[in-house]
Amino acid sequence: MTWQLKSLTLYGKQPGQVRSLEFNLGELNIVTGDSLTGKTSIWDVTNYCMASSGDNYPISAGKLREYVDVFAVQIVRSDRQLFVARPAARGTTPAPQLCLVFQQPGDLPLAAEQMQFTFTIEAARRLLAEFTGIDLSIRMPTTRGNTMAPSIRHALYFCIQAQNVVANPDHLFHSQGEDHGPRTIRDIFPYFIGAVDPEQALQRAQLQRMKSELRNHERDLNQQESAAPASGQARALVREAVETSLLDPLNTDELTLDDALALLGAAASAPLPGLPEIPEDEDDPLAALSQERDRLRIAFQQTRARLAELRSALRDRSEFLTQALDHRERLTSLSLLKVSPDTSLEACPVCNSEVTAPSAVAIALRTDLEELNANVVHVSDDTPQIQALIDEQEELLREHRRALSANHDERDALEAGMREAARYRDTTLRAAAVCGRISLFLENAARYTVAPRIRDQREEMRAAIEELEEALGHDVQADRVNSSLSLINQKITAKARALVLEHSDAPIRFDLRRLTVVADTDDGPVPLKEIGGGQNWLGYHLAAFLSLHEWFIDHNRPVPQLLVLDQPSQVYFPADYKGTDLQPAAESDRTALLRAYQAIANTITTADGKLQVIAMEHADLEQPVFASAVIRRWRDGQGALVPAEWITAG
Repeated sequence: MTWQLKSLTLYGKQPGQVRSLEFNLGELNIVTGDSLTGKTSIWDVTNYCMASSGDNYPISAGKLREYVDVFAVQIVRSDRQLFVARPAARGTTPAPQLCLVFQQPGDLPLAAEQMQFTFTIEAARRLLAEFTGIDLSIRMPTTRGNTMAPSIRHALYFCIQAQNVVANPDHLFHSQGEDHGPRTIRDIFPYFIGAVDPEQALQRAQLQRMKSELRNHERDLNQQESAAPASGQARALVREAVETSLLDPLNTDELTLDDALALLGAAASAPLPGLPEIPEDEDDPLAALSQERDRLRIAFQQTRARLAELRSALRDRSEFLTQALDHRERLTSLSLLKVSPDTSLEACPVCNSEVTAPSAVAIALRTDLEELNANVVHVSDDTPQIQALIDEQEELLREHRRALSANHDERDALEAGMREAARYRDTTLRAAAVCGRISLFLENAARYTVAPRIRDQREEMRAAIEELEEALGHDVQADRVNSSLSLINQKITAKARALVLEHSDAPIRFDLRRLTVVADTDDGPVPLKEIGGGQNWLGYHLAAFLSLHEWFIDHNRPVPQLLVLDQPSQVYFPADYKGTDLQPAAESDRTALLRAYQAIANTITTADGKLQVIAMEHADLEQPVFASAVIRRWRDGQGALVPAEWITAG
């Protein structure tokens, strides 16, 4: 027989403030009341006192955090009683130490001044596990490749159906939604249903450890082999040293490892091949040549533009002169106009005799001819000058072209020198890299010769693993789990039919891999999340957990004989339910809820005092199966987990 919860005690922050809530052992205990009276916190306090992890404070913000200084529970196992207390968190950091004191059955909780908090969380967990009957020598192989020992924290997976789980279609277990929750439940389930043979568990843990040691040994051997100096690698480094002028040319094909190591030692200390001497100059010659090239290109373009303008002007003058001469020749060839410096405008343009009334046409013709003669003379005078300018610009253009060609040749020569210098620099850098690899190789070789050699034990270790695997034979544990689940599933099916749940006419089974309940119908398996209705979800949760506890009791398994249900009636009450009698409005809902409590009562009766169920409820039914189990009724401001006078005094 394992333990049940005898009492829950709160110690206020003011002297003398103590609040105890007693529970009946081996019975159904119902605490019913309004919202915000602290019903849900009954499990939170119990969970906290069961050495919950140091980074998880399960006490919700509110009156308990504000007015309670220490939380405590009394748990009873046969003729043994254990008092467990834990201080409230300071801020949000849970207290790291607990008080655990063995008592005589029936003793009252300790007074505040009697408590000494000396147990660390790990020490408290070990003592609670021993008090529960958990075998601490068991080592269970896990899916993560290591082993673990079952603990009190693992046993509590089977003791709580929280408000957000009791009718959840996706999660059957408390903490199933956490990161490692499902994997942990699957790993520890075989132990708590009794499918693990202690001797076989020890052998399985030993096998797991031996496989892990073999992997570590193989890794160490690989590291040792990678650190050993390889003759092929040594010869390759010697060849690289020759290529980078760290060593003189030699034949590396016949080198022994010792010869290669000696040569590499010489190469590591050899000076790096130097760069050719390049004169230092404050100015960058390539930049100066680039600037000179740009200047020459600008001057070349300007000269070519001027030359084009001069040639265009000369061409225009030539065309004008040709046309003017042609026109003058046409006029003078007719000898119609006799123009001389002594010719008067009043004279006849043909016979040159005096006229009394000069002709306007004749005057205009004579004037045009004079201007034409003057223009021809002017254009003829400018042409030699323009031609001289053209010759001058053409010579200047040739000089610019020669200067650009010389600049180009000088740049090519300078860049060739720079490329040669870069080649030497790359060779030096490569030689430095080779020298670094040689130094690392020699360092590893020296460490290899100094470090103790690891003896290759792989064959012996593999033989031992094979021998142990053969001794274990086939998977007996898996057969035991399947056999146990087959019997547990019969209980679940019977309870599902008593609760009149959907698909209960089909065989019902607990699926360990998916951690859910499945109905095996003629149309195929139907998991819980595909069975509609909150009544079915609640019913299958109750059927599964009541059946598991029956199995734990029948086989004396180390699981607390305690099942906590937080508001199982929530599926029958809307969130804003305001019924005056606090009962379901529909008769079918009332009947289903009473059927659920009757199933709980029947299981407790069958267990004959070996199962305690604590239900925190909003409902308050008048039927005897419910009303007779109510131990606290906190309604209309009358009663709560934290007394009203504490709040007034605070």
